[in-house]
Amino acid sequence: MDMNNEQLDEFLEMSTVLTAFSAYKLKGTGQLEAYFNTVVEIVGKATMDELLNAYRKVKKAANNDETVLNKQLRFQILSNDKLGPITRNIIKMWFIGSWYQLPNAWRENYGEAEKDSTFVISTNAYIEGLLWPTIDSHPPGAKAPGYGTWASKPQISEL
Repeated sequence: MDMNNEQLDEFLEMSTVLTAFSAYKLKGTGQLEAYFNTVVEIVGKATMDELLNAYRKVKKAANNDETVLNKQLRFQILSNDKLGPITRNIIKMWFIGSWYQLPNAWRENYGEAEKDSTFVISTNAYIEGLLWPTIDSHPPGAKAPGYGTWASKPQISEL
């Protein structure tokens, strides 16, 4: 997929705000390019450009105020009929490793994409999902925590 590094960096930065995980952690999943490419393949380059432009405007308006940034992200992007469902899917991808088919209303208004169906991005996407560190656990069937750790109940750490 043809992507420019500036867009990938903006996607990463937006993802840090959406997930509350650092760029270091998100890059460490190895899924950044796969997630970016998945969104572009499904909604198209023009819509991805629109989403990143909206994020850029929100970021500029926030003027380095994290509270304002989060509030404006909710009002301007997550609540937007077109960009909101895509953005929520981006959050789900980072946490669960899956793309969920966009809602029927979205597809009726903005068009159906051939690849827009619910699917797991990759085996590694499931394994590297942010869900696991969030609940201080490991993905069942992968990344076993070690012998005997099952004897202790999971500890949910404070965020």
